[in-house]
Amino acid sequence: MVNSFYGIAQKRETDSLPKNYEDYVFLKPGDTLVIQLNEFSIYPKQKFSSSEDVRYYLWLRSKVFRVYPYAKLASQRLDTLNNRLKRIDSKSKRKSYTKLIQNYVEGEFTDQLKKMTKTEGRILIKLIHRQTGKTAFENIKVLRSGWNAFWHNTKANFFKLSLKDEYQPEFVNEDFLIEEILQRAFQNGFLELQNTKLNFDFSKVIFEKKSKINVEEYRIMFAKMKKKK
Repeated sequence: MVNSFYGIAQKRETDSLPKNYEDYVFLKPGDTLVIQLNEFSIYPKQKFSSSEDVRYYLWLRSKVFRVYPYAKLASQRLDTLNNRLKRIDSKSKRKSYTKLIQNYVEGEFTDQLKKMTKTEGRILIKLIHRQTGKTAFENIKVLRSGWNAFWHNTKANFFKLSLKDEYQPEFVNEDFLIEEILQRAFQNGFLELQNTKLNFDFSKVIFEKKSKINVEEYRIMFAKMKKKK
């Protein structure tokens, strides 16, 4: 490796001179070159039990792809709010600015939330926790009174959802699948990376699970839906 770099330096020196001395890296035999690379992970190939499992996985991936941008946007808006509030001393001005952000967020999300399915709503609640480090319930308390936050939680529970749900890819299989989908999407450039504010090592989790994709819970869920029909 050292000799190859040495050869490159020699070739550059012979072919053409750089405009700036800093453009060159000169190495002599025996030198050590250290290059700082951005951190990245390479995950093992996914393991499915059947082609039918692949179909369920792709279905879930389409849901995650649809919901993730809204969780990412929510995180950005809340970060803006919190950073701005730190610089506002007046209680009345803090209240006015919080109301402004509240109306802005509601304007951005209300119509989209109405169009989401129950599965997409559940994924969104989990991803909000992933992106902000707080549950959806805790985030709502920032924008609304405790009573209104409770009312929103009750309303969500009416649809079998809880705004207090946490994102735990180390322990909850659905969360593991969501994170697995996100990480591969980040690597392949399908989704724009926004790091989680939670503390977990997904590289360790996925290797412990040996990249096995378990979609059994979705098989059961769809089986129940078919029975109802």
